[in-house]
Amino acid sequence: MDLYEAIYKRRDIRKFRPDPVPEDALGRILEAAHHAGSVGFMQPWNFILVRDLAVRGRVKASFEEHNRAAAELYEGGRRELYESLKLEGILESPLNICVTCDRRRGGTVLGRASILDTDLFSTCCAVQNLWLAARAEGVGVGWVSILDNAALTAALALPEGVVPLAYLCVGYPVEFPESPMLESVGWRGRLPLGDLVFRDRFGQR
Repeated sequence: MDLYEAIYKRRDIRKFRPDPVPEDALGRILEAAHHAGSVGFMQPWNFILVRDLAVRGRVKASFEEHNRAAAELYEGGRRELYESLKLEGILESPLNICVTCDRRRGGTVLGRASILDTDLFSTCCAVQNLWLAARAEGVGVGWVSILDNAALTAALALPEGVVPLAYLCVGYPVEFPESPMLESVGWRGRLPLGDLVFRDRFGQR
C-alpha cells in the first residue's frame, strides 16, 4: 500500500477480531511512529502497550462515565444517534496503546522557546505515523478520546510531567469501512477543501 492509499483508506476502527497483531508487524508500526518528525528532534513520545485486562477495565470505566456525560449534550434524534454509535473497542481489541508525551524530555529544546506545546504537536505526528503504518499492515486503530486524563494517568502510573496524548485500540478489524463512520451515519460530512484554503491571510479566497 502506498502512502496516499494509506491516507485515504485510514479509518477509526471500533470493531476488532480477537487475533493478536504479530510482534514483527507491531515492531514495524512502532518504528514508523518513532520516525515521526519532532521539533528540535526532541522525540517526546513513549508507547505503553496495554494488554492487561484489569488495566483496560479501569480505562473502560472512565470511558463509560464520560460517555454518559457526553450523551447529555445532545437531545432528541441526535442523542439517539449518539447513543447508537460504538465509540471504543477497549476490551475487544487485542491491544491498547497509550501514546504519551514526556514534557520534561530534552531540556532546552531547539525551536521550542516560543511555542512550548510543540512537544504535544510532535507527539501527534507520531500518532499519525503509527496510524498510517498500521493501515499499510492491515491493522486497525481506534482513538478513544472520551476519557478522563487524570483517571488514565492513574491507571497507567504515569509520572509527573508525562501526559497521555492518545489512547488507541489496536488490532485486526472486522472490516475497513469505505467511508468514515460519522460520515456514513450522517453525523457529519467531510468539509470541501476549497472552503479551507486561503491566500496570504485568513478568510481571503
